[in-house]
Amino acid sequence: MVNNIHHISARRFILCLCMALITISAFSAPPKGKYDVFPGALGFTDAENALYKYLTQEAYDLLDARAEKVASISGKAGWEERQAYVRKALLDCVGGFPERTPLNAKVTRIIKKDGYRVEQVIYESLPGYYVTASLFVPDKTKKNHKTPAILYCSGHSVDGRMSPTYIKQMQNFVLKGFIVLAFDPIGQGERIQYLKEDGITPSLGPTNQHSYPGTQMILNGMTATRYAIWDGIRSIDYLLSRSEVDPNRIGVTGRSGGGTQTAMISAMDERVAACSPENYLTTYKRLLQTKGPQDAEQNFYRYIDHGLDQTDLVLSFAPKPLMMITTTNDIFNVQGVKEIQKEMERAYKEMGSPSNYRRIEDYAGHAYTKKNNEANYAFFSKNLGLPCDTTLLETEPLTHEEMFATETGNVYTSIGGETLFSLNLKVAEENMKNIARERNRGDAYFSTVPQKARTLSGYRECKAAEPVQIGAVREEAYTVEKYLTEGEGDYSFPYIIFRPKQPKGEYAVYINAAGKSDPDAISTEIEPMVAKGVTVLAPDLVGYGEMGPGALKGDAWIDGVSHNMLYLSNLIGRSLVAVKAADLVSLVKMLKATEKASKITGVANGEMAAVILHAAAFCNDIDKVVLTGDICSYYSMVSQETYDTHAALNIVPGALKAYDLPDLAASLAPRAISIIPPAGGYTKSTDSQLTKEAAVIQKAFADKGVSDKLQIAKDLSSCF
Repeated sequence: MVNNIHHISARRFILCLCMALITISAFSAPPKGKYDVFPGALGFTDAENALYKYLTQEAYDLLDARAEKVASISGKAGWEERQAYVRKALLDCVGGFPERTPLNAKVTRIIKKDGYRVEQVIYESLPGYYVTASLFVPDKTKKNHKTPAILYCSGHSVDGRMSPTYIKQMQNFVLKGFIVLAFDPIGQGERIQYLKEDGITPSLGPTNQHSYPGTQMILNGMTATRYAIWDGIRSIDYLLSRSEVDPNRIGVTGRSGGGTQTAMISAMDERVAACSPENYLTTYKRLLQTKGPQDAEQNFYRYIDHGLDQTDLVLSFAPKPLMMITTTNDIFNVQGVKEIQKEMERAYKEMGSPSNYRRIEDYAGHAYTKKNNEANYAFFSKNLGLPCDTTLLETEPLTHEEMFATETGNVYTSIGGETLFSLNLKVAEENMKNIARERNRGDAYFSTVPQKARTLSGYRECKAAEPVQIGAVREEAYTVEKYLTEGEGDYSFPYIIFRPKQPKGEYAVYINAAGKSDPDAISTEIEPMVAKGVTVLAPDLVGYGEMGPGALKGDAWIDGVSHNMLYLSNLIGRSLVAVKAADLVSLVKMLKATEKASKITGVANGEMAAVILHAAAFCNDIDKVVLTGDICSYYSMVSQETYDTHAALNIVPGALKAYDLPDLAASLAPRAISIIPPAGGYTKSTDSQLTKEAAVIQKAFADKGVSDKLQIAKDLSSCF
């Protein structure tokens, strides 16, 4: 060990560098404090929503560019060229699909009903990754006769395919003569992955069953969308394995979350002959203007950044028969529906099949209606060539027990198997192997990490902040000056400067998720620095303090954190970290230019470690980094089945394809890094991977002959 930490055990040093959990902080509007900048400033009354407004404007610009490009398309060849691009881009956004492996399908029980039978089925969409499904077969199906089939996609219900609302649709289709396969979506029905200790009760709602692991997946450059679509594709494989099914007459339908799956599966599986997504499709602009971005299952990796809109899901399927089933007061905005209709009517016409696209609308909310149901039956009757009565029938519900394909009603308590977490962990482990090989190159690799981080995070160079002073508060030992400045986007954010009575010319830029005015942060971290004569600048970065958290909660609101905000940044090819880092760097540049600061230390508490490490990697004017409390590698986040969801706000989508936070730390050498363990000590031990990552940082500093610049400190005052 180097001199200044020779008394620290190697194990404790490793723990300090690579803890697996981030300190949990409250994610709610902070109480008003005397150091707040915005109260009474009428021009800044919506500051807490600045981040959402900024990101959505970026999305609008990308979507407008797409619309302009599409508006110039003409003729069949033009649309086919666009379609080819869309299909390739969709595959890129989904992260590619795995190889097909044996389904190993088993019928676990058969239920006989009047006019049909239900076969409860389990198959593997990936090895050990079980899908529970129900195959509805009409009695009138004849031996050696090929019957059209419907893949039915269930919406976001905890019951999945066992929901009485969805079963009624399955029964109507089978009683009209269609074979119907309904499968449980990820985290629903018999595939609920996150359970309470009783092994029965879900610990997360259906959308969060997607989003909780979906956030981890974003670090690998993919989302839950990949697995949801793959389940649908493999379900079609199962349908085609049945001798009763006509492979040329496969339809897909579903409402709400089932509408999502319908649109996505149909766009990416050419075997689908006709489809009818219901209560889902709208344009992204109208979605962002109304409900906001949805759960992880509904968002591809960097989708809007690829020049795509939801309209392109329809275009990918064109010119085959597609009917959009909509309602006037749906949660998915009806104006966006009309805009899709206008674009697709033109596309279908110029591709030579104008009658294959249609849209039906009924006056209702986010719900089935009789009119829409019967239009759906008529659509498939016509386009799958099965004449039938298209009247909506009242049916006798099936019980959960009748619908069980497993003994317990849950895959994981019955037979176990892979989860989204375990599948994603395998991808992360492969990514880490690649990073490990790169690390062996030493500085030849570490010197490239800041640029990799710039690219993946979507970081943009910034100018020095231009201070606008709002006022000051005189305390006994220091003065607090209140300022605001323009951020990366069309917003202003506040910061305060603690000026000691006897400054020694040293500066610290301090960030804390609790906000700049948090009394605990001031007393335990800021004041000890000021007492040493350090001038401390503390901002509220977007999403924190006076700048957050904003109105967006969304359907991925987990433990007080809006993962939907992360999904929005991912859609446009940005990261929340990049925006925060840019605003932080602008303050550092301001200190250099305005205050003539000769030494600037970046200090981050807990979960803000990722922000300060990125900012320091992007800006050499940060001379030293100090991290207080627990810190985290991105790998540690994806390697834990239960993780602190606050980490979602400071991850870079796709980061693990190129680097991890320890690599950023290693790239800072020969600049200094100090780490202050939490007062209560650590309660979690690291695994072998985190131990290796700690060794990587130590070696990088040792290779540059600056081991003494890597330090474990007792408290903040000892770092100055």
